[in-house]
Amino acid sequence: MKKKAVILDENAIKRAVTRIAYEIIEQNKGVDSLCIIGILSRGAYLAGRIADKISELEGTEVECGKIDITPYRDDKRKITETDRTVIDFDITNKIIILVDDVICTGRSVRAAMDALIERGRPRCIQLAVLIDRGHREIPIRPDYIGKNLPTSSEETVKVQVTETDGCDSVIIFEPDEK
Repeated sequence: MKKKAVILDENAIKRAVTRIAYEIIEQNKGVDSLCIIGILSRGAYLAGRIADKISELEGTEVECGKIDITPYRDDKRKITETDRTVIDFDITNKIIILVDDVICTGRSVRAAMDALIERGRPRCIQLAVLIDRGHREIPIRPDYIGKNLPTSSEETVKVQVTETDGCDSVIIFEPDEK
């Protein structure tokens, strides 16, 4: 794969996270019953950043967790003995903001919703993504989007976060010529 373009840099990601946080607060008229859950792995880091920003803006702590969708994926179903999910609060009757780094087909989000509903009955689930590529295979639509990024199905979008990659960026790659 060869790098085509840097779509978002560190500052652009910070601005997108801040904008998403404001939109979540506005849409939900505050933070009552709100919790944020990120899809492992990069979605979990973004969820933490959004939760921190909302807490900073509202002056109250927002519960935040992370969910492992591996056993729920329909394309890579794999039973693991270790569930890396960390949700230290009851999700029943909560407004859950589910966070992922990139949405494309929608299958990861569907798996995450299955995993969440197995743990309780939320009042509602809203979806926040940093990048929306399009290419849906199932009818799932994000409520909060950092950036719409129409791509070809051959291109790859890579989100990098400081916590695992040493920097924050969103890069689009195109396939090598044959």
